[in-house]
Amino acid sequence: MNKFKNAAIEILDKVKAPLHYKEITQQALEAGLLETDGATPELSMNAQLSVDIKQKGTASEFIRVSPGVFSLNPNKKETTSIATLKIAEQENSEDEKIQIDGSFTGKAGEHLVCAELLFRGYNASIMSVDVGMDITATNEHNKLFSIQVKTANINKFNIYVFDVRVVSFEREYSGNIFYVFVLRGDKEYNFLILPQYEMEKKMQEKSILKLDHGKKYRVNIKFKAGNIYLGNLSHEVNYYLNNWQIIK
Repeated sequence: MNKFKNAAIEILDKVKAPLHYKEITQQALEAGLLETDGATPELSMNAQLSVDIKQKGTASEFIRVSPGVFSLNPNKKETTSIATLKIAEQENSEDEKIQIDGSFTGKAGEHLVCAELLFRGYNASIMSVDVGMDITATNEHNKLFSIQVKTANINKFNIYVFDVRVVSFEREYSGNIFYVFVLRGDKEYNFLILPQYEMEKKMQEKSILKLDHGKKYRVNIKFKAGNIYLGNLSHEVNYYLNNWQIIK
């Protein structure tokens, strides 16, 4: 399912009420559920939901309750028609392309972080098998660190959006655990380096949200007026910006 439909499902499931497509789009953008380079995301949202209803009928996740107003379909019927299967194949193809593009970006971010650690005297290496943590490193005292790297490009709303799988966050790892968010801007890179305890604190404070029916955490990072914020403007995290000294 494409990003507009996924975002609409999350918003409509949260509010438990019908919403105009403009409101769905606004809430999805503010929550970091939707990333798009388009100039008119609200029109794209309306088109995606309308086409889904037209193509899938009673099998659609959505219903239109009035002009421009959508709700989740409480009477959705499962179907395996050829048309529905073709639509699913197209959506899966789009998702696969996004995943492939994201894999290149993600791997590049891992190499950036590994290089930064090596420059600072850590014996660091990228894990050959992805088991949640991307890099292991030791310092001069042979202290072990496990590091997960997430990389994102800045979107048109000047927000960096990351997803962390719940299962990878809750898994037990050796050593001290850190999360490094690579912030890829138009002309420079920055790194937000968070210890695991700080991640847990931000989850409790609801600046990091659990989405996709509890399967992932959404991390939104933004710069404003020379400061950096996690989730919203109530959670300033300047201390952790490019502060490699905390990995000790």
